[in-house]
Amino acid sequence: MPADQTYPHVPVLNREVLAYLKPTSNGKYLDATLGAGGHAEAILTASQPDGSLIGLDIDHHAVAIASERLRGFSKRASIFNISYTEMKTCLQKVGWDCVDGIVFDLGISSMQVDSAERGFSFHQAGPLDMRFDDHATFRASDLLNDWSEEEIASTLWNYGEEPKAHAIAKAICAARPLHTTTQLAQLVQSVYGGQKSRIHPATRTFQAIRIAVNQELSVLEKGINLAITQLCAGGKIAVISFHSLEDRIVKDIFKRESRDCICPPEQPVCTCQHKASLAILTKKPVTASDEEIRINPRSRSAKLRVAQKIG
Repeated sequence: MPADQTYPHVPVLNREVLAYLKPTSNGKYLDATLGAGGHAEAILTASQPDGSLIGLDIDHHAVAIASERLRGFSKRASIFNISYTEMKTCLQKVGWDCVDGIVFDLGISSMQVDSAERGFSFHQAGPLDMRFDDHATFRASDLLNDWSEEEIASTLWNYGEEPKAHAIAKAICAARPLHTTTQLAQLVQSVYGGQKSRIHPATRTFQAIRIAVNQELSVLEKGINLAITQLCAGGKIAVISFHSLEDRIVKDIFKRESRDCICPPEQPVCTCQHKASLAILTKKPVTASDEEIRINPRSRSAKLRVAQKIG
């Protein structure tokens, strides 16, 4: 049965990821954001009979689903319920010095959004949670009910690029305590009134709060920098992002690591001693085809950037 009929996740830009990584039967691969295992399954299938993969995810719900999905690959797949910032430890446990390909599929998956109790959806009533890691103690409710109006407004603007950040923050503080996702969504909608928009008025607010709760941008920056150091010579890193904040981080890191000198432009003599470690393979981000968008609307905002380790 096709994966999209069996599991609540269709891997975005899957064909393009495989085209760049070119998995081989003796290759070693890392799926840094395992999710439901869609990309991992495709890589393991393409690298038969002996290609192997490490899959990481901080969400134990995702790990349970992916473990079942990848069961047929037996010992070729090693799965860890851990953040990708700990990837080096996992490679050491498996006995790998480096990997031939790494994939990041960032953002939130459909299975997380569809679980009302996780608190990610503004369409379903659920607690104000939004944690990827159930062991973390900081929840969306803590941010919304305890932070100052200015802190909330700054979060909505910096992480959601929300134009009505201050008005929404003011409304949140006036309505506290907030308890449910629908309560928050309705509050944001009231700030917008009857103003029509291409997306739901609460989209940017929920994105911003989720990013803040999980510290996604700082974790991403650390993870991408670490992943580059774990690539074998000639190994490739493929990153799929879903909003401009993620994409900017990936683009800037790839750009920096593809240059020998990263001194300020006005500095006449190089003193940084930086050496390029990457060759960028995607001068512009790869986006989904019209056919994929029709089948999987989630792919509409996806951007894929790929780079290759040199040396």
